[in-house]
Amino acid sequence: MKILIIQQKMIGDVLTTSILFEALKAEHPDAELHYVINSHTFPVVENNPFIDKFLFVTPEMEESKSKFLAFLNAIKKENYDAVVDVYSKFSSNLMTKFSGAKIKISKKKWYTSHYYTHTFKEAKIPNTNAGLAVENRLQLLQPLCDDIPQKLQPKVYLTPEEIENSKQFLIDSNIDLSKPLFMISVLGSGENKTYPLPHMADLIDTIVEETNGQILFNYIPKQVHLAKTVYNFCKAETKKHTYFEVFGKSLRDFLSITHHCTALIGNEGGAVNMAKALRIPTFTIFSPWILKEAWNMFDNGTTHVSIHLKDVKPELYEGKSLKEMKNEAFSLYETFPPKLIIPKLKAYLSQF
Repeated sequence: MKILIIQQKMIGDVLTTSILFEALKAEHPDAELHYVINSHTFPVVENNPFIDKFLFVTPEMEESKSKFLAFLNAIKKENYDAVVDVYSKFSSNLMTKFSGAKIKISKKKWYTSHYYTHTFKEAKIPNTNAGLAVENRLQLLQPLCDDIPQKLQPKVYLTPEEIENSKQFLIDSNIDLSKPLFMISVLGSGENKTYPLPHMADLIDTIVEETNGQILFNYIPKQVHLAKTVYNFCKAETKKHTYFEVFGKSLRDFLSITHHCTALIGNEGGAVNMAKALRIPTFTIFSPWILKEAWNMFDNGTTHVSIHLKDVKPELYEGKSLKEMKNEAFSLYETFPPKLIIPKLKAYLSQF
């Protein structure tokens, strides 16, 4: 059996969808499994032993109809038996159609149902602490698997060399690995997913006050000015504990460095999902408009803890949709000051 799984765009989505390959290999060990992803997300699934081949959607392909058509024709030549379209948007609809597969599986959408042989309605309430992002993906395997695990946790596969090199990098950067080391996800994937910068600084101050720990910032070079703004809002004592210039210059570098951290704390997004896939504890601050039930994967009240404005001010959400909340994201963040987060953060930090 030859199966194609499609998951474009975001790092967290690509990493989470990778659980489907482990489930498929468990029941169909001889199956050939291929994965369509955007090229920039490859580092989070690199070395995954359950994936036989990657097909990359590149920026050039997204800008050129002829290059995308060539990609579709390449999919057609693979002669897939089944396609699992997790992405379920126009580009993946076309990939599914061109595949010619007899079994075509995706989310249930009235305007694309004719593309697929099997569609599934996404649940709204999770059955386990794996969360909806995991549970709704696993149900897509029903036409292909008789025995689907209730929980499968995404995993990042680092090499021994990457782990050792990152350890030496931290030691050379004067970081004491015998003491607590916290990676801070200071910025979300967009402004409306980023906890206000002065507020984030208050939380980092609390981390240092409670643990006397060392602080690393997660950012990429083009975000340096925003990250520096958070740093400048921090107290003088916090700055002494912060190694601002020590950061991952690539996604694999970030993963390797995070492997050595005590915990990752900060904005919900790809960094949190990667830390969980590395089995690193997390404390997550959700944007007011993100569905917590979908992405609070494996929250357990101890090693993985999250907080959402809805947890502390549920009355703000009465009679409102997430789309409406998204439009009010910035004003909602102002109703979510550090004093509402710090008690839960302190309780979380007490284990370190």
